[in-house]
Amino acid sequence: MPIKTSGDVASPLGDKSRFVREIEEALLRGEVDLAVHSAKDLPGELPDGLAIVGAPQAGDARDALIGNAGSLDGLEEGSRVGTSSLRRRSQILAIRPDLEVADLRGNVDTRLAKLANGGYAAIVLALAGLTRLGRSDEATGVLELDDFVPAAGQGILALEARADNEVVEEVAQRLSHEATMLRLTAERAVVQALDTSCHTPVGVHTQRADAGLRIDAYVGLPDGSEWIRDRVESTKGDPAALGRALAERMIAAGAGEILRRSEAAA
Repeated sequence: MPIKTSGDVASPLGDKSRFVREIEEALLRGEVDLAVHSAKDLPGELPDGLAIVGAPQAGDARDALIGNAGSLDGLEEGSRVGTSSLRRRSQILAIRPDLEVADLRGNVDTRLAKLANGGYAAIVLALAGLTRLGRSDEATGVLELDDFVPAAGQGILALEARADNEVVEEVAQRLSHEATMLRLTAERAVVQALDTSCHTPVGVHTQRADAGLRIDAYVGLPDGSEWIRDRVESTKGDPAALGRALAERMIAAGAGEILRRSEAAA
C-alpha cells in the first residue's frame, strides 16, 4: 500500500517524524499491518501501541564520500562538501574545520546530480543507501568507524507493527536478524537516554567486540567546535542497559549542555 509521508512533500525541517507519521497512523488505524522504515528515520519514542518487531540483517553502517577525493584528508583546503545531516556536518568540521559544509537535500539521484553539476567538491551519503540502489561503485571513499560515527540505526531496516498483533510479530521475527536487533536496541537506547532530536548532531554505532558489544557515540555542536566522543564495551547481554550507561557517561562529561546549545542554535 503506497503511502506518501510529510517527508515526501513540503514539511518543516528537523521534524524527524515527518518520514514515518502517516505510515504509523495507518498502522494504528489497522489499514496496514507491517511497516518497513529506514531505522535512522524513526524517532526515539514510538507512538503508544506500536513496536519494532524485527530488523533484517543490516547493511554497511558507514558513510561514503563521493567526489574528487577518497578521504576527507584528501580534499583541498576550502573545498565545498554537501550534506543535509547535522551529524555529518559536525564531524566533518571537527576533522577538517577549513572545509565549507553546504546544505544538500533531495533523494540520492538528486544529490548525485548536484555533485555532477559541479556544485560541490564532494558529498557524503550513507553507504547502505548507495548499495541498495546499486550505486556503491560511485563512492570514492568510505569514512571509517574509528573516525566517523554513523547515525543510530544507519544501514538498518526496522519492521514496525501494532504491539498487540502477535501474528505479524511472529512473521516479522522470521525475517529478523538477531545481531542487527541487538545493535538497533543498543543504539536506540543511547538516543532515547540523551533525549536527542533532529537539531542535535549525534552519532551512535554498535558492533560485536570479543564476546560482547561495543558502542561508540558522538555528540557535538553543528560547527564541530566542541564535541564529546565515548565508547563502552560489555560482555553482558543487555544492549539497552549498555546504551543507557554510555549516555549517562556522556551526560556526566557535558553532552547535555552541548545538546542544549545545539538545539538553541537550530
